[in-house]
Amino acid sequence: MNRGSGQTKAAKFDRRVGLARALSKLGYCSRTAAAGLILSGRVRLNGSLTRNPEAPVRFGRDQVDVDGVQIGKAEKAYWMLNKPQGLLSTTDDEHGRLTVYAPLPAELPWMGPVGRLDKASEGLLLFTNDSEWAAQITSPETHLDKTYHVQITTIADDSLLQKLTLGVPAEGDLLRAKAARPIRRGAKNSWIEIVLDEGRNRQIRRMLGACGIEVYRLIRVAIGPLQLGSLSKGQARKLTAEEKAAIDRAMRKR
Repeated sequence: MNRGSGQTKAAKFDRRVGLARALSKLGYCSRTAAAGLILSGRVRLNGSLTRNPEAPVRFGRDQVDVDGVQIGKAEKAYWMLNKPQGLLSTTDDEHGRLTVYAPLPAELPWMGPVGRLDKASEGLLLFTNDSEWAAQITSPETHLDKTYHVQITTIADDSLLQKLTLGVPAEGDLLRAKAARPIRRGAKNSWIEIVLDEGRNRQIRRMLGACGIEVYRLIRVAIGPLQLGSLSKGQARKLTAEEKAAIDRAMRKR
């Protein structure tokens, strides 16, 4: 008998997380929403009412009920949205502003946005209830390429593109693009393609701002091998099995 293997399986079986996090990992709702349900007395753990969002839960052993209904693990879902400008990349907003959930079909299971696009930015945004997969996508160690098309208030020249790839000091950070190239130009503005493989907060806007350049539009057009393609603005669809597999392969290569 392989005792080490048995001990490993037992450890996974006894893995404990806080109750609010457990509801999120089960795909029921966000951790913030789960904490609200718990504090309002709508959640029972193994038949007992608890108002502690951090009450320990053992996956595979403990029973969690919300409003008297036992919660099981939801089927994993993977979706993409072409995010319009003006939507917040959050599960809810205390001021009642529209979030990225507004365009999603109402019948979908709860899913969280994978990473963020700021309110003024557009384009490809992933959603899933698979928290481990989402963490891989956003992890700095994964270095999964994110590709953006950016309209700026000047004509991009070789000097600017080189500066973006060598690194721009901004607010105490050295921000660097993996790649930058021109796409098209007008009389007073131009479009450039920028590829990031780390994704710090508002990285592109901060880089260009440090160069004295304003951003007109910022559109994420790809995450790894997944392209935004012809998906219309404000529309969402499920990833195909091939698209999900392609992203997984890209992450394994890193």
